[in-house]
Amino acid sequence: MSKKTYSLFCLLKNQLSLMLQIQKNTNMAQFELDDLDRKILNLIVDDARRPFLEVARECNVSGAAIHQRIQKLTNAGVIKGSEFILDSEKIGYETCAYMGIYLKNPEQFTVVTKELMKIPEVVECHYTTGQYDLFIKIYAKNNQHLLNIIHNKLQPLGLSRTETLISFKETFKRHLPIND
Repeated sequence: MSKKTYSLFCLLKNQLSLMLQIQKNTNMAQFELDDLDRKILNLIVDDARRPFLEVARECNVSGAAIHQRIQKLTNAGVIKGSEFILDSEKIGYETCAYMGIYLKNPEQFTVVTKELMKIPEVVECHYTTGQYDLFIKIYAKNNQHLLNIIHNKLQPLGLSRTETLISFKETFKRHLPIND
Protein backbone atom coordinates (compact mmCIF):
# COMPACT_ATOMS: atom_id res chain seq x y z
CA MET A 1 0.00 0.00 0.00
CA SER A 2 1.46 3.38 -0.96
CA LYS A 3 2.14 6.04 1.67
CA LYS A 4 -0.59 8.28 0.19
CA THR A 5 -3.16 5.45 0.19
CA TYR A 6 -2.21 4.50 3.76
CA SER A 7 -2.52 8.13 4.86
CA LEU A 8 -5.97 8.39 3.27
CA PHE A 9 -6.98 5.09 4.90
CA CYS A 10 -5.87 6.40 8.32
CA LEU A 11 -7.76 9.65 7.79
CA LEU A 12 -10.98 7.83 6.88
CA LYS A 13 -10.54 5.37 9.75
CA ASN A 14 -10.06 8.23 12.25
CA GLN A 15 -13.04 10.18 10.91
CA LEU A 16 -15.27 7.10 11.09
CA SER A 17 -14.05 6.35 14.61
CA LEU A 18 -14.73 9.94 15.66
CA MET A 19 -18.22 9.91 14.14
CA LEU A 20 -19.05 6.65 15.95
CA GLN A 21 -17.72 8.07 19.22
CA ILE A 22 -19.79 11.23 18.82
CA GLN A 23 -22.88 9.17 17.99
CA LYS A 24 -22.32 6.95 21.03
CA ASN A 25 -21.81 9.93 23.35
CA THR A 26 -24.76 11.90 22.01
CA ASN A 27 -28.42 11.06 22.15
CA MET A 28 -29.19 11.22 18.44
CA ALA A 29 -32.98 11.15 18.92
CA GLN A 30 -34.68 14.48 18.45
CA PHE A 31 -36.46 15.70 21.57
CA GLU A 32 -40.17 16.31 21.03
CA LEU A 33 -40.99 19.93 21.83
CA ASP A 34 -44.57 20.88 22.55
CA ASP A 35 -46.07 24.36 22.02
CA LEU A 36 -45.20 25.51 25.56
CA ASP A 37 -41.60 24.34 25.21
CA ARG A 38 -41.25 26.27 21.93
CA LYS A 39 -42.81 29.39 23.42
CA ILE A 40 -40.49 29.25 26.44
CA LEU A 41 -37.42 28.72 24.26
CA ASN A 42 -38.37 31.59 21.96
CA LEU A 43 -38.74 33.87 24.99
CA ILE A 44 -35.45 32.97 26.67
CA VAL A 45 -33.13 32.29 23.73
CA ASP A 46 -32.12 35.94 23.31
CA ASP A 47 -32.07 36.76 27.04
CA ALA A 48 -31.20 33.91 29.37
CA ARG A 49 -31.50 36.32 32.31
CA ARG A 50 -35.18 36.91 31.67
CA PRO A 51 -37.03 36.17 34.94
CA PHE A 52 -39.04 32.96 35.00
CA LEU A 53 -42.06 34.85 36.36
CA GLU A 54 -42.02 37.15 33.31
CA VAL A 55 -41.85 34.11 31.02
CA ALA A 56 -44.65 32.48 33.06
CA ARG A 57 -46.89 35.53 32.63
CA GLU A 58 -46.40 35.51 28.86
CA CYS A 59 -47.11 31.76 28.73
CA ASN A 60 -50.10 31.93 31.12
CA VAL A 61 -48.62 29.34 33.48
CA SER A 62 -47.03 29.41 36.94
CA GLY A 63 -43.40 30.26 37.64
CA ALA A 64 -42.99 26.71 39.00
CA ALA A 65 -44.21 25.30 35.67
CA ILE A 66 -41.60 27.35 33.81
CA HIS A 67 -38.89 26.24 36.22
CA GLN A 68 -39.89 22.58 35.72
CA ARG A 69 -39.96 22.94 31.92
CA ILE A 70 -36.54 24.64 31.87
CA GLN A 71 -35.18 21.83 34.05
CA LYS A 72 -36.75 19.19 31.76
CA LEU A 73 -35.26 20.87 28.67
CA THR A 74 -31.86 21.11 30.37
CA ASN A 75 -31.90 17.46 31.47
CA ALA A 76 -32.85 16.41 27.93
CA GLY A 77 -29.89 18.36 26.53
CA VAL A 78 -32.06 20.80 24.56
CA ILE A 79 -30.71 23.66 26.70
CA LYS A 80 -26.96 23.29 27.09
CA GLY A 81 -26.50 26.24 29.43
CA SER A 82 -26.64 29.99 29.44
CA GLU A 83 -23.88 32.47 28.83
CA PHE A 84 -22.92 36.09 28.81
CA ILE A 85 -21.78 37.24 25.38
CA LEU A 86 -18.78 39.55 25.50
CA ASP A 87 -17.95 42.18 22.92
CA SER A 88 -14.52 40.96 21.78
CA GLU A 89 -13.34 44.41 20.68
CA LYS A 90 -14.26 46.01 24.02
CA ILE A 91 -12.08 43.51 25.86
CA GLY A 92 -9.15 44.05 23.51
CA TYR A 93 -9.56 41.40 20.80
CA GLU A 94 -9.84 43.31 17.52
CA THR A 95 -9.08 40.46 15.11
CA CYS A 96 -11.43 37.56 14.47
CA ALA A 97 -10.17 34.87 12.10
CA TYR A 98 -11.29 31.54 10.77
CA MET A 99 -8.59 29.04 10.00
CA GLY A 100 -8.61 25.87 7.95
CA ILE A 101 -6.02 23.44 9.30
CA TYR A 102 -4.28 20.69 7.37
CA LEU A 103 -2.61 18.07 9.56
CA LYS A 104 0.70 16.45 8.61
CA ASN A 105 -0.62 13.15 9.90
CA PRO A 106 -4.34 12.34 9.99
CA GLU A 107 -3.81 10.21 13.10
CA GLN A 108 -3.14 13.42 15.06
CA PHE A 109 -6.80 14.55 15.25
CA THR A 110 -7.27 13.79 18.94
CA VAL A 111 -3.87 15.09 20.06
CA VAL A 112 -4.15 18.32 18.05
CA THR A 113 -7.69 19.01 19.29
CA LYS A 114 -6.59 18.56 22.90
CA GLU A 115 -3.72 20.98 22.31
CA LEU A 116 -6.04 23.49 20.59
CA MET A 117 -8.22 23.44 23.71
CA LYS A 118 -5.23 24.76 25.67
CA ILE A 119 -5.00 27.88 23.47
CA PRO A 120 -7.46 30.38 24.96
CA GLU A 121 -7.72 32.45 21.77
CA VAL A 122 -9.16 29.43 19.91
CA VAL A 123 -12.86 29.63 20.71
CA GLU A 124 -14.29 26.99 18.32
CA CYS A 125 -12.97 23.89 16.61
CA HIS A 126 -14.81 21.75 14.07
CA TYR A 127 -14.05 18.49 12.30
CA THR A 128 -15.10 19.12 8.73
CA THR A 129 -15.60 17.50 5.39
CA GLY A 130 -13.85 19.03 2.41
CA GLN A 131 -10.33 20.25 2.12
CA TYR A 132 -9.52 21.02 5.77
CA ASP A 133 -8.96 18.49 8.52
CA LEU A 134 -10.08 21.00 11.15
CA PHE A 135 -11.65 24.45 11.04
CA ILE A 136 -11.21 26.86 13.96
CA LYS A 137 -12.36 30.30 15.03
CA ILE A 138 -9.75 32.38 16.75
CA TYR A 139 -9.63 35.83 18.35
CA ALA A 140 -6.47 37.93 18.63
CA LYS A 141 -5.71 41.40 19.97
CA ASN A 142 -4.51 42.46 16.50
CA ASN A 143 -2.95 41.01 13.35
CA GLN A 144 0.52 40.82 14.94
CA HIS A 145 -0.91 38.87 17.87
CA LEU A 146 -2.64 36.52 15.38
CA LEU A 147 0.68 35.97 13.59
CA ASN A 148 2.36 35.18 16.93
CA ILE A 149 -0.38 32.67 17.79
CA ILE A 150 0.04 30.98 14.40
CA HIS A 151 3.83 30.77 14.65
CA ASN A 152 4.25 30.09 18.37
CA LYS A 153 1.16 28.10 19.33
CA LEU A 154 -0.32 26.49 16.21
CA GLN A 155 2.63 25.51 14.00
CA PRO A 156 4.36 23.52 16.81
CA LEU A 157 1.31 21.23 16.89
CA GLY A 158 2.46 19.37 13.78
CA LEU A 159 0.33 21.11 11.22
CA SER A 160 1.05 20.74 7.55
CA ARG A 161 -0.30 24.20 6.78
CA THR A 162 -3.13 26.59 7.53
CA GLU A 163 -5.36 28.93 5.57
CA THR A 164 -6.57 31.98 7.43
CA LEU A 165 -9.60 34.12 6.70
CA ILE A 166 -9.87 37.35 8.67
CA SER A 167 -13.36 38.58 9.43
CA PHE A 168 -13.71 42.34 8.95
CA LYS A 169 -17.04 42.49 10.76
CA GLU A 170 -19.73 40.11 11.97
CA THR A 171 -22.79 41.23 10.05
CA PHE A 172 -25.24 39.09 12.01
CA LYS A 173 -25.49 36.14 14.33
CA ARG A 174 -28.71 34.44 15.24
CA HIS A 175 -30.17 31.45 16.99
CA LEU A 176 -31.74 28.53 15.19
CA PRO A 177 -35.49 28.85 14.65
CA ILE A 178 -37.66 26.99 17.13
CA ASN A 179 -40.54 25.80 15.00
CA ASP A 180 -42.88 22.84 14.74
